[in-house]
Amino acid sequence: MAGKRVYVAGHRGMVGGAIVRRLASEDCKVLVNEPRVDLREQAAVREWFAANSPDVVVVAAARVGGIHANSTYPAEFLYDNMMIEANVIEAARQADVAKLLFLGSSCIYPKMAPQPITEDALLTGPLEPTNEWYAIAKIAGVKLCQAYRRQYGCDYISAMPTNLYGPGDNFDLENSHVLPALIRKAHEAREAGAPSIEIWGTGTPRRELLHVDDLADGCVFLLKNYSGDEHVNVGSGEDVTIAELAAIVSEVVGFEGSITHDLSRPDGTPRKLMSGDKIAAMGWAPRIGLREGIADAYRAFLAQDIRR
Repeated sequence: MAGKRVYVAGHRGMVGGAIVRRLASEDCKVLVNEPRVDLREQAAVREWFAANSPDVVVVAAARVGGIHANSTYPAEFLYDNMMIEANVIEAARQADVAKLLFLGSSCIYPKMAPQPITEDALLTGPLEPTNEWYAIAKIAGVKLCQAYRRQYGCDYISAMPTNLYGPGDNFDLENSHVLPALIRKAHEAREAGAPSIEIWGTGTPRRELLHVDDLADGCVFLLKNYSGDEHVNVGSGEDVTIAELAAIVSEVVGFEGSITHDLSRPDGTPRKLMSGDKIAAMGWAPRIGLREGIADAYRAFLAQDIRR
């Protein structure tokens, strides 16, 4: 990375912000999308690349959200994400970018994929219906990187993060992922002296979680050490049920009430644990434990004061 000009697309988001923080310890020049360019607009993206000449690109920009957001805004999740990735990847090729890392999502895998999910499970079965729009867009990004490698010889790679959390997360109760929503619910219930908090569904689905700073470290590791056609999973290698997660969050936040279930809400995928064997064999492993990471995320929630 020494001496490289590294463009992080999506630096305002949780993932992009973490990658920018991680790159601060590398001897490189970090480029961000300032003044702001709409990455869905092809001409604007090409002009930005021509003016800034990055050597390395990380595609962390995306429209993201939980089950409710995916179900409510399917067109935006599909269109926006496809436009962002297509415009950035093509502009990178035209600008002769030496290395590009595209960030996908664990939701690209089939709903009933064997656990833990290995990279070769991609496109072997139906997707989870509650997030298929986002998943299809991310699959297209992975395939685009592979196609550019095969046709143009571009050194473009893809990483598949598991469920992420940490500083910069979205704590909106309707459109966020499960962990930030639980943090906010537990905090507000404790502040109000409420007797209980409610979680969606049965609480039995299992989720793997990774602190976003661990993901950022894994991304830099891949940029330095990986150049292959197949995407690479980046996760913690451990999972918990939603009910267990709610209990841990309650302990960290200090909420002592009970946990109830809204069975009218969907559970989503029954289990989603990815195999990290591929990146582990290269020599990388996460460092931040779940309880420690949730405490860090709670501190970030308090600092953001998103309730205003």
